Amino acid sequence: MPSLNYAAPTSVQEAVALLAGAAGLAKPMAGGTDLLVQLRSGRLKPELIVDTKQIPGMIGIREEAGGFVIGGATSGAMLEAHAALKAAWPGVVEAMDLIGSEQIQGRASLAGNLCNASPAADSVPAMIAAAAVAVIVGPKGERTVPVESIVVSPGRTSLARDEFILAIRLPPRPAHSGDAYLRFIPRTEMDIAVVGCGVNVTLDAAGVCTAARVSVGAVAPTPLLVAEAGAALVGHTLDEATLAKLDAAARAACKPISDKRGTIEYRIKVAGVLARRAAAIAFERAAGRVAKGH
Repeated sequence: MPSLNYAAPTSVQEAVALLAGAAGLAKPMAGGTDLLVQLRSGRLKPELIVDTKQIPGMIGIREEAGGFVIGGATSGAMLEAHAALKAAWPGVVEAMDLIGSEQIQGRASLAGNLCNASPAADSVPAMIAAAAVAVIVGPKGERTVPVESIVVSPGRTSLARDEFILAIRLPPRPAHSGDAYLRFIPRTEMDIAVVGCGVNVTLDAAGVCTAARVSVGAVAPTPLLVAEAGAALVGHTLDEATLAKLDAAARAACKPISDKRGTIEYRIKVAGVLARRAAAIAFERAAGRVAKGH
């Protein structure tokens, strides 16, 4: 077994060169909360760990062009402490808050949660619903990719071996818009989602939905953007007929497995229920009210 080497580059160029030049497997590290567990279990045996936290821009949150740029190694605790981000994108921040313990929150990042490529990742459906994009850096410079295009299968992403995520961009927040993320878990708060659902909507002055994105997680090999579920909301207020169409669209998109945490039938049913509940919170937030009990 090759020895494990560690590097902490201070520039994007240095990090990319290290990743590209490694003879064996090289892994970039943001917070490391998933990576270190995989190392200790022996599931992952890289030759090189490239710690990205010393690279400018990797840690921090800034407002830019009306939206937000979140560095790839920015912790969940920093998201929770950022008042403007919480006000604009409460669903994204709440989704990140659900990941692990308080100690984990001090290190875990949106980019790391995304690149771990778990079908049940909490932050990913929320980011997809928010139309977030990942800023990816590699030998050819920067490229931006919608978050829904990053995970290609469980444990695998669309990033090349010499690329990593520099930042997550959240778009400007239109007036009369709101987002929400909900998950269902069987036991404790630190359990893995059986189903997760993110909803993001924009309303007109009469409360009619003019734009919507809905994403579900833990019900397919990758988190899903469900276009049909978003379309079910557009042009409508949140009446029972609209909720029924949303529910049906969310359930139709599911391709889950049965495991010890839930059966196929159960997951499909819960996806529709969570879509309804997350939509109600998003609509309420978009109308300028504070959702009660969440």
